[in-house]
Amino acid sequence: MQFTIRGQQIDVTDALREYVDKKLSKLEKYFEAPPTSEGSVTLGVVRGLHTVEVTIPLAGVTLRAEDRSDDMYASIDAVVDKLERQIRKHKTKINRKFRQEGLKTLFVDGASTAVAVEEQDYDDLEVVRNKRFTMKPMDVEEAILQMNMVGHNFFVFSNIDTSEVSVVYKRDDGKYGLIEQG
Repeated sequence: MQFTIRGQQIDVTDALREYVDKKLSKLEKYFEAPPTSEGSVTLGVVRGLHTVEVTIPLAGVTLRAEDRSDDMYASIDAVVDKLERQIRKHKTKINRKFRQEGLKTLFVDGASTAVAVEEQDYDDLEVVRNKRFTMKPMDVEEAILQMNMVGHNFFVFSNIDTSEVSVVYKRDDGKYGLIEQG
């Protein structure tokens, strides 16, 4: 598995690069064949916290994890743990869906002993509230104002510029993000 490792407001030392490669190589045991897509790793420092973001695009799913802590190495360890949990959950979902059909999955069988625990966690996914609302066409700035007025950390709206449904959200760094249909 290949990764592009880059730093934001931090120099990526050889020691950091080797540690990231060593930790992320542990994920290869979950795959039948090593993924051919290239993952990305971003190491950064935001407000004194060491941030690690990892994105691994796969066929049919994108694995993504992020962590912040006072120690860069602890953040890397936490991100790898999060990715392992995501892989196990996805593997459980695929295996449950295709068990009767006998289709080959992306993940190796028996790579984890925690599958039974993860299946139980996956059964707890339940929609407890359904909400409908009309979307007034607005621009991004108005959507951000509306989001702040209602006190939420995201806001779904009809983008007046693109005539598509978009989402604005508040990032952990205090800035705003925009998700548009692609």
